[in-house]
Amino acid sequence: MTPELIALVMGGLLLLGLFMGHPLAFVLGSTAVIGALVAGKPMVLGIVVNRIYGDVLDNYTLIAIPLFILMARFLSDSEVTDKMFEALRLLMSRVRGGLALAVVFISILLAATTGIIGASITVTGMMALRPMLRYGYCPKLTTGVIAASGCLGILIPPSIMLILMASYSPLSIGELFAGALIPGVLLGLLYAVWVVFVAWRHPERAPSVEPDEKISRSALIRMLLVEAVPPIFLILGILGSMLAGIATATEASAIGVLLSLLIVIFRGKFKWSIFLNALYETGRTSSMILFIVVGATAFTGVFNITGGLGAAQDLMRGLDMEPWLLIMVMLLIIFVLGCFLDWTGIVLLSFPILLPIVQEMGISLLWFVILVAVVLQTSFLTPPFGYALFYLRAITPKSVKTMEIITGVIPFIGLIILMCILLAIFPGLATWLPTVLYGT
Repeated sequence: MTPELIALVMGGLLLLGLFMGHPLAFVLGSTAVIGALVAGKPMVLGIVVNRIYGDVLDNYTLIAIPLFILMARFLSDSEVTDKMFEALRLLMSRVRGGLALAVVFISILLAATTGIIGASITVTGMMALRPMLRYGYCPKLTTGVIAASGCLGILIPPSIMLILMASYSPLSIGELFAGALIPGVLLGLLYAVWVVFVAWRHPERAPSVEPDEKISRSALIRMLLVEAVPPIFLILGILGSMLAGIATATEASAIGVLLSLLIVIFRGKFKWSIFLNALYETGRTSSMILFIVVGATAFTGVFNITGGLGAAQDLMRGLDMEPWLLIMVMLLIIFVLGCFLDWTGIVLLSFPILLPIVQEMGISLLWFVILVAVVLQTSFLTPPFGYALFYLRAITPKSVKTMEIITGVIPFIGLIILMCILLAIFPGLATWLPTVLYGT
């Protein structure tokens, strides 16, 4: 069987399994087995098993994933973000679009401390959704800003996605964290600018409100400053230790777990039941990610050895396009895959094919990977498999229609595309900080 036919067969089986609703990890693994048998090379599976145990499960960098997840669970249990949002909500409620701006700013902070999309959207949704609807905010703006802002966690470091990207590229975690910091914060600010524009252009969609609670502005500012200290201390402990070269990503994740646990204890929220539940949820989330990693390793291993990977790369090279146009095609492929796969599968399947071609073109690999990270924001927002839409649907009142949730995220998808254009015009947004810190 020719490599081109193997690529078509394995690609077709992958899509078939996904559309049948089977879990991605098992679809990847079973496709690898079937692909090896169809290609007449069953011995390839032995090589793949060695690769899984030798290169993946023995990867020291991946230890940071469960540690960062555990840190996020501890911080969520401390309820520090709840009180911060309450103070920010009351402080900005009299400003047009103030509640939506509070969602954006608290989501940026959550992204820099948790990095778990489901947790960020659920937390901000439970805190902000009903108050915004009650005060007369447009359902489309309300759901759109919560869903889009909650997805910043995969871009703003410390990000689990960036850790996985570093594991499957020649780049270090520190370089990716530094490269994604400015684009991630800038994307959040673009969301805030959009909210301000909507509030100015259509004040009925984002009105100023008089809150029921009567608390002085000075008391609210003091409350906000006091509640902001723990997460800022946590961010400085993690990113500061990494960017200063004091700790590796794995060591910084351990520092984050310790600091978040101390925050829980000092706030009087520590209970053994909460502690054990955090361990359980960490184990469950980590195992989901690692199962996909194992399945994708098997798929790409068989795909590579049987010639499918080379055939796919030859197809990309055969397009004979200008480098900038080929980069656009690659990003478009990532965008379309985001409608059907989560970011884990996209990274693990696309990086072995695309990164060697990008390196051959002499394009900055760091810049390209950050571009991909920005585009992958859309994988949570685009139907039919936009996970952020499902998270939000689960906590949204029935009065808000599903179509309103879908149309609400469209302007924010446009802002993500705008961020990609800004990165293309000003690549220094992704490369300047890593160059200053690491000289890359």
